[in-house]
Amino acid sequence: MSITVNLRYKGKNGAAIAFAKEMISSGTVEAIRKEAGNLRYEYYTALEDPETVLLIDSWDNQEAIDIHHASPMMATIAELREKYDLHMTVERFVSDDNISDHDAKFIRK
Repeated sequence: MSITVNLRYKGKNGAAIAFAKEMISSGTVEAIRKEAGNLRYEYYTALEDPETVLLIDSWDNQEAIDIHHASPMMATIAELREKYDLHMTVERFVSDDNISDHDAKFIRK
């Protein structure tokens, strides 16, 4: 059972995209991906809203998330959020790895 957190960053005048690019270029994203328990850390842009960036952030369990949140890296992330004046919405999902036969027929591999 993993936990996935979808964070939508919203800014103005390209701020959310600039934030994501700085997260990547500064090495912060790569460092997060190397943390124990991190399964996925990826940014996506919204086709219908160019001022919004989606972060899909997945972890093995809540303990891994708690350790990540207690790390010094969170201060860096918070500073960048402030720098770009971003606002966020957050959704959390617990994985269900059991894909039914009914659903499986709609998945093209």
